[in-house]
Amino acid sequence: MKIDLKNLVKVPESKLFVRFQDCDVLGHLNNVRYFDYFLNTREEHTRHYYALNLMELSKKYRATWVVTNHQIAYLRPADLGENIIIQTQLIHFDKNSIVIEASMYNEARTHLKSLLWSTMRYVSVETARSTEHSEEVLDMLAAVQVTEVEHRPEGFQDRLIEINQAFKRSLPTP
Repeated sequence: MKIDLKNLVKVPESKLFVRFQDCDVLGHLNNVRYFDYFLNTREEHTRHYYALNLMELSKKYRATWVVTNHQIAYLRPADLGENIIIQTQLIHFDKNSIVIEASMYNEARTHLKSLLWSTMRYVSVETARSTEHSEEVLDMLAAVQVTEVEHRPEGFQDRLIEINQAFKRSLPTP
């Protein structure tokens, strides 16, 4: 498992279109569908940007990541027919877990719509118990981790404030 460090994109992003079948009666993306958008986008990012197939990794190492915790903030609705931008990044890992941050923006990137932290435990497919990452997997995680984002389990609200303050600083002064 070799990742091209020279051309590595640590914070990949995708543009998505909010579809009718994913919306509630108000024409907003249904709260449950945010998870689908975020997790599917991260899977696409790992395939495209890191050339990693999660099923192949699972077979090779006889282990896979399973979600143990989600922290999500719904800040602004994603509306039917709207183009949105989703960015994903690995913000933390240790011997047997990872934390992925996914953020959703409007197409102009002037508003954060939602932020998700997903904590995932590395689990043996044979025993269904937590297991440690191999050295090769740890090396891969170290290569893609974004170290500029401080991860503390209790720091989710602080991260929301940090992103929103960055938006305010980037707005033109009246």
